[in-house]
Amino acid sequence: MKTVCQVCMHHCALEPGQTGLCRARKNVGGEIICENYGRITSLALDPVEKKPLRDFYPGSMILSVGSYGCNLRCPFCQNHQISMADRASFDVEKVSPKELADMALIWKEQKKAGNIGVAYTYNEPLVGWEFVRDTARLVREYGMRNVLVTNGTASQEVLEELLPWIDAMNIDLKGFREEYYRKLGGDLETVKAFITRAAKSCHVELTTLIVPGENDSPEDMEAQAQWIFGLRPTIPLHITRFFPRHCMRDREPTDIEQLYRLARIAGRYLEKVYVGNV
Repeated sequence: MKTVCQVCMHHCALEPGQTGLCRARKNVGGEIICENYGRITSLALDPVEKKPLRDFYPGSMILSVGSYGCNLRCPFCQNHQISMADRASFDVEKVSPKELADMALIWKEQKKAGNIGVAYTYNEPLVGWEFVRDTARLVREYGMRNVLVTNGTASQEVLEELLPWIDAMNIDLKGFREEYYRKLGGDLETVKAFITRAAKSCHVELTTLIVPGENDSPEDMEAQAQWIFGLRPTIPLHITRFFPRHCMRDREPTDIEQLYRLARIAGRYLEKVYVGNV
């Protein structure tokens, strides 16, 4: 008998033993479990600006952790080796929430490191949201911060589970047309609802990767900036440069002047617009 996963808009109906589109959630005995729970593929102490977060503890470092799996299929993904992978693709390190929180605390106590907490990043962390929740609780108990770097395509129920423990998010707003989101395997309205709710409860910054010929029109940026303005004009927007990656190596990097033109359009509405990857 099939069981429907409720984590995101795909609502994968899975037979026992079957794994969802994200490659991280599986039907085991009629229950959808988080198969990538605590299975770590990436771990690094990063500047918080690399998330990117410009207005959240600038100058600090944060322990950044990733697993495998993602519920989108962006052809330009820079972390496709883990986001498009499954459990069988490589050896992973099994780490418990307490082990990860303890590691973050050690880096906090080493003054040179300046660690402020844990960032859940690299792949899409919300396909394994239970591990994020369990770790984030411990990190908060240790007096540290939790940062979520996400594509924002999880359900409102998952978001509500996490919001009490998350201090800041960088959310990808990949474009502002539904047809573009469909090309990536996503849903614009789901992301807009996620951003709207998150912005009421924690620090939020947004990132839009500008892909030539896809989401680089002035009209799209104006509509996007107007929508963000309606939420709060102080929400930072990062407009970043595309470089050929993964399955999208057939075009040139984003023209730098075009990036700045789009930034100027966004700046008519938003107080904080940052250009990145230049």
